Amino acid sequence: MTSGVPVWLLDVDGVVNAYRAGWYGAPRVVQVYSAGDAYDYRIRYEPRLVEAIRRIHVGGRADVTWCSTWCSDAAGLERAFDLPELPRAFHERVTGAAASEAKLAAARRVIASGRRLIWTDDVEIDLHSEVCEPWAADGRALLISPNATRGLRSRDLRRIERFLQLP
Repeated sequence: MTSGVPVWLLDVDGVVNAYRAGWYGAPRVVQVYSAGDAYDYRIRYEPRLVEAIRRIHVGGRADVTWCSTWCSDAAGLERAFDLPELPRAFHERVTGAAASEAKLAAARRVIASGRRLIWTDDVEIDLHSEVCEPWAADGRALLISPNATRGLRSRDLRRIERFLQLP
């Protein structure tokens, strides 16, 4: 991770992968294999969202970091989305309560490091609101919990862009 720039903890399901992910048209659909599940999953995503993720990370404006139950299979996502290799918040395969705790621990590590945090997750932000809302209140974090059927929208990207422009 690059010192000083914010860290964007990026969940997949309900954030990038969403049933109604398309902004102004149908979402793009790819199949991504999960070795942990030995199964091909259908991923529906908005190409402009993935392009913005790529641009923000490659441009050094934020360290986009996978923070998802997909972490152990993220290489497949990177190939499907044509993204560079992104850091992982954790490497082991985790699900359920263990995944929830791993995601919160990742957010706490970013805050403890003194770096600003962008956290996009459709479940964990609301679940752990007592812990993470003070970070947003004092400007250390931007927390976005999208509607899981729609994922991140263009208005969410505008919020991220504004947060990245802050000193």
